[in-house]
Amino acid sequence: MKKQDSSALFGVIGLGRFGSALARTLAEAGKEVIAVDCDEQKVKAIRKYTDYAFVVDDLSEEALTEVGIQNCGTVGICIGEQIDISILTSMLVLNMGVPHVIAKASSPGHGEVLKRLGVTVVYPEADMAVRIGKRLISGNLLDYIALEDGVEVQRIQVNGKMLNKSIRELDIRRLYGINIIAIERDHRTDVEFSPDSRFQDGDTILVIGKSEKIDRFEHSFQD
Repeated sequence: MKKQDSSALFGVIGLGRFGSALARTLAEAGKEVIAVDCDEQKVKAIRKYTDYAFVVDDLSEEALTEVGIQNCGTVGICIGEQIDISILTSMLVLNMGVPHVIAKASSPGHGEVLKRLGVTVVYPEADMAVRIGKRLISGNLLDYIALEDGVEVQRIQVNGKMLNKSIRELDIRRLYGINIIAIERDHRTDVEFSPDSRFQDGDTILVIGKSEKIDRFEHSFQD
């Protein structure tokens, strides 16, 4: 394929459940995606979402260059079960000049090697388990994003003890060390709210802070 703006082009190598879901999600969001796998059936299935789906039996530099992986701004290496191939392919893609490489890891040791290469590591199964566990522990927790250094962004349903109270009155930043970054109300997201805004029934807040501080905030307002 011809050279494109790399920031708009994504690559996915390995079309198992994780890789296929990643490629499909990117394509459905309107991104250009190069999808690669050795399994012809998996490649055919993903062609419903991208025109750039290729059967590649040999993950060599020549083969990946031919399909245009070097043109991507971000490439996902989704072959975590085959640790040696995952590591070698990650090295190869980095050496091809791709600025951002994300790789699925199947174990902490596998992930540590990938990190040393300069790869962003994800643990899909472990991350999902944490997400489900968080939801089970707190019925008030709707969703969260884990960042570095124990910092998280969480969506939390406003409950009875917060209703009709303002952000200023609750003094959340001083008392709990977290920040409210958005208020969701009536299918709209407000990021330019006043400290005197009062919470209403049905509101959802997005907060950012250390995980343990958000937990303490949640527990203090549980009914």
